[in-house]
Amino acid sequence: MQFHLETDELHLLANILLEQDPRQYNELLNKVLARDLRFDSGELEQTAELLAGKKSSLKEEIARQPDGTVKSELQRQLALLERVLERVNEACVMF
Repeated sequence: MQFHLETDELHLLANILLEQDPRQYNELLNKVLARDLRFDSGELEQTAELLAGKKSSLKEEIARQPDGTVKSELQRQLALLERVLERVNEACVMF
């Protein structure tokens, strides 16, 4: 299955993958860096779970953030992450 992500969405996904254990996510990271988004169903599910976990931790970080400027940037990242997660979930449903 192949789906499309915008440049900012690809960067976000790559950054999230870089934060993870490379043994588990190296193949996905290589695909994202090569802009080869032909993921199989397992890779899509793995990506969806990873993004959902990141979304949850980002929401917690936003709630704890006292600085309005930092909070605003985190909220922008959250909106972008939600957009990517929505596209991944749509691709999962289409599989």
